[in-house]
Amino acid sequence: MILHTRYADIPAWRTLDGSEIRELCHPAVHGNRNQSLAEAIVEPGQTTRLHLHRTSEELYHLLAGRGVMTLGAEQFPVQPGDTVLIDPGTPHCIAADGPEPLRLLCCCSPAYAHDDTDLMEDP
Repeated sequence: MILHTRYADIPAWRTLDGSEIRELCHPAVHGNRNQSLAEAIVEPGQTTRLHLHRTSEELYHLLAGRGVMTLGAEQFPVQPGDTVLIDPGTPHCIAADGPEPLRLLCCCSPAYAHDDTDLMEDP
């Protein structure tokens, strides 16, 4: 089990929704059991693909930038300090509508898995 990681040692990659992700803590790498924690970055003017997770509950916590969250049939502005609960099965995406990248922490329980992600629209 890995109990400590450094941000600079974690490679970034693109997830299915189109955001840049760094898995800060994930069972496949670190040995934790029930959740994952990642940083997501959405560049200005970009929107993640509308998607849902069948079993995973997510929490988004905004660190920087501003955006518009789509959560089911609702849309609302988000900014640093906001936290959004995303229930399993809820279609969602987030748009960065400010001049700087939108940075957020994403906690998933159970941990994020590609095969739990259903894309709701074509790229």
